[in-house]
This record gives sequence, C-alpha cells and structure tokens, in this order.
Amino acid sequence: MQKRFLVSAAPSPLPPFLAFLATLLTSVATALPANPIRIDGSSTVYPIVEALAEEYQSEHPGTEITIGVSGTGGGFKKFCAGELEIATASRPIQPVERALCETSGVSFREIPIATDAIVVVVHPSNTWAQCLTVGELAAIWEPAAQGKITSWKQVREEFPDRPLTLYGPGTDSGTFDYFTEAVVGTAKRSRGDYTASEDDNVLIRGVAGDPGSLGYFSLAYYLQNTGQLKAVAVSPTKERATATAPSPQVANGCVLPSTDTVKAGAYRPLSRPLYIYQSTQPAGTASSSEVGPFIEFASAVERGPLIEEVGFIPLVH
Repeated sequence: MQKRFLVSAAPSPLPPFLAFLATLLTSVATALPANPIRIDGSSTVYPIVEALAEEYQSEHPGTEITIGVSGTGGGFKKFCAGELEIATASRPIQPVERALCETSGVSFREIPIATDAIVVVVHPSNTWAQCLTVGELAAIWEPAAQGKITSWKQVREEFPDRPLTLYGPGTDSGTFDYFTEAVVGTAKRSRGDYTASEDDNVLIRGVAGDPGSLGYFSLAYYLQNTGQLKAVAVSPTKERATATAPSPQVANGCVLPSTDTVKAGAYRPLSRPLYIYQSTQPAGTASSSEVGPFIEFASAVERGPLIEEVGFIPLVH
C-alpha cells in the first residue's frame, strides 16, 4: 500500500533536520511505483502480451506490468481468486472456471486478441510423416494408446518400425485442452506417457533432439524454429490408412499450417482464437484506471502489425 505523508503547517519554521526529513519522505512517497498490472496464463499468448506490454510501457513510462506463464488453466485459477487483473488464454473460459469466478465475486470481460494454429511437428529427418489425418492423430494421442502405440508403424503400416516418442503441453495448457477436444473428441482426454511441459521451448528442444519425435504447440513458436523442426500437414478426415487405402489423406485435404492457410480457414480443425480476460472488479492492487487504457491499447486494430510481427494472425475488426 502506498503511504501518504502529510506535513501540517506550523506556526514557526521547522528545525532544519525536520524540514529535511519532511522533504525526503515526500520525495519517497512521490517516487513509489504504481501498483502493477498483473497478467498470467497461456504460454501461447505470452509473446503477444509481452510485445504489447513493451510498446505500451514505451508510451506510458512508469506503468508496471508483470507477466507470468502458468498455462491457461493455471492463469484462470489465479484470475478467479482475484490475484490477477488480466488472464491470457488459448481457449475460452470453461464453465467450472466461470463458476469459480462467480463464487469469488470476480466479473470479467472476454476479449479475442488474435488467431493462432496448433502445429504438429516432427524431427527434420522424418521423411515419412508428410501428412497425418485427424483419425491417425487420435489413434496416437487417445488414452487407449498409452503404452501401446509406441512405433511409427503402428500409426500407418507403410511407416517404418521406429520408436515413436511424444511431446506436448501439460494439462494446465489451453493448447492441450483445444487439441484433445479437436482431435480425440473430448477436452483433456489424452494418453499420459509423453514429455509434457507448459513451456513451448522445452517441447521444441525435445522434438528437435529426438529423431522419433512427434509433438504439437503454437504456430508462432514453430515459425521461430523452422530450421530445427518439420511441420506435418493435417487432413480433417477421421479415417486411418489401411492396406487397401494406404494414404486416404491425399484425397482428403492435406493442409500445411501457415499464416495464409489459417487466414483462409483451410487449416482445420487446429486453428483457434486466443483471448485476454479483464477483471472488471479488480480484487488486487492495480486500479481500473490503469488496466482499462492498457486493454484498449492491446485490443485496438492498430496493434495488428505488432501481433503479426510475433507470429500470430490479427483479428479482422
């Protein structure tokens, strides 16, 4: 809490020491930093809010903004507990999270901020997995695959009999929720025997260092690491290859992820919107007068080039 120091008028001049002390205390009170705008949540949205915060602070010196990466689910837990002014998310808020906010008396605004895609990636030496169907991805990632689907040949007969090792977001991640719902059919239904991390850079290093790897994360992170990774085209069909039809994905719309295919709506079903959530009743220390201008700045159409610069697709306003 910022302390205010009031110096009462005196009938006679203050002694030099007290006058100096009063001046010093007034200077300290004036120099105290404003309460920070606290942001936490999605690792996917982190590059966007980091860039927005840096540009905003350059125009509004003295504004303090802290940014954490707890994952979408972890961010909502803090947000609904009144510990944040802004939560970032790579999926919409879920009913159980909404109920938690209501119980805590935290109301909010949901603000779409950009469009992103989830990219399926493999090691650059992988020459066989040019495209995978949603059906094949489901066969890899569904809970029933745990401990059983461990070779590429089990995914498709024409693939080599090489170890299949998996990398993906942790269970607090909105990317995990979106991917499992789009691919497996139900959010959070996934095998658990894979290397999990809320930090996309950990996943990038894992896939880049493992010839048998397959992983998934945000398009923006892939675009920054194309020399270390290889993107897999995705077909929306739920079919799997068979001996009589070894490559159904060729006839069923294999699409590589890119900003162009996402903008065109062709990369399905792994394109998704990204969000920021503003607490309209901040329980913390940052005043709404500090948060509101930042939200207006961040969601303005003029921020489009900045959002593109960090690898995401601006919304059409």
